[in-house]
Amino acid sequence: MRVILYTGKGGVGKTSLAAATAIASAASGKRTIVVSTDAAYSLGDSFDLGLNDEPVKIRENLWAQEISALFSAEKSWGKVQEYLSALLISQNIKDITEEELVVFPGLEELFSMLEILNHCREGKYDVLIVDCAPTGETLRLLSFPEVLKWWLEKIFPVEKLLLKIARPISKPLFGVPLPGDDTMDSIAELFQQLREMHEVLTDQEVTSVRIVVNPEKMVIREAERSFMYLNLYGFNTDAVIVNRLLPSVNLGQYFEKWGEIHHTYLRYIKDQFNPVPIFTVPLFMEEVTGFEALEIMGRECFGENPPEQFFFHGQSQKISQTVDGYVLEMALPFVEKGAISLSQKGDELTVRVGDYKRNVFLPRKLLGRDAIGAKLEDDALKIRFGGVKNDKQRL
Repeated sequence: MRVILYTGKGGVGKTSLAAATAIASAASGKRTIVVSTDAAYSLGDSFDLGLNDEPVKIRENLWAQEISALFSAEKSWGKVQEYLSALLISQNIKDITEEELVVFPGLEELFSMLEILNHCREGKYDVLIVDCAPTGETLRLLSFPEVLKWWLEKIFPVEKLLLKIARPISKPLFGVPLPGDDTMDSIAELFQQLREMHEVLTDQEVTSVRIVVNPEKMVIREAERSFMYLNLYGFNTDAVIVNRLLPSVNLGQYFEKWGEIHHTYLRYIKDQFNPVPIFTVPLFMEEVTGFEALEIMGRECFGENPPEQFFFHGQSQKISQTVDGYVLEMALPFVEKGAISLSQKGDELTVRVGDYKRNVFLPRKLLGRDAIGAKLEDDALKIRFGGVKNDKQRL
């Protein structure tokens, strides 16, 4: 199965491009589904159709779905909801409904992404195109399994044991029921699903991310940060799409300056994101809604290229041997030197960039070695490894 994630700053046109890609993919004979994890629910508006939380066939070889966070949460979070209801009842709290307990703030997109995993497991489609939430929410979502993996392996077993010991005395003493084994197992199962989803999304033979930008300074800056974080977490960006580009000639006096600005930024984007391919889509005279307009957008963007193909495979990490050890190289474009911090504990390396961090479990070649230094060079973080490492070391 081929999975393509569209992301970008809110309002850049990623929903329209996801829909246009889906139409072009279906027209080539691929069984294609396009889904939206964005709570704004604009995918149906793009097709000028009504969609719901189940896949709807809208054309030959083409299905669409606007995933409901509530619907997805009820399937994955049922046991936890039952426990929370019992907890509130024990405290005589009656102002919150069960539906309000299903989804905690910030978890909506998380539950929505589990529907993507279900599609991958079922194998009904050849191509899965995802219209993601705006960049910030998507990056938090994609980094979440890194945190869960650590919590599930280091904390969860101890917490489960402590709850088992404390459960018989908690209600008589404090009047508060503790979660049962079925609730804890439900949480563990959810985390395992998220880990499986993360494996699918970071499989560079299956999944790629496409960043949509407009030729505007703030949008480009956000795209640069997104590209850097996607590299940090091992996601393959196979294309950058510049949407709503003005032509360079025959604009008239009012738009002439805007045209110059757009094409100056286009040259900048091509230089900065090289070697990732850059596609362009013009600013159309009318809104891009409905099948006909989306078909035109798809042709303008991809031309004769199959839209579901991989346009680029980037290597986010590589290892090279030196005279005195090894160097682990991580692609981190657009990052400033002072924004990076590293720490090592055992065979686990933690790389933090700004508010995001990634736990890297060292590959076999680096096991039993110290990280003895690091430098940022040519848009890559190069970490040197020497001899036997201490249990814990700060760089």
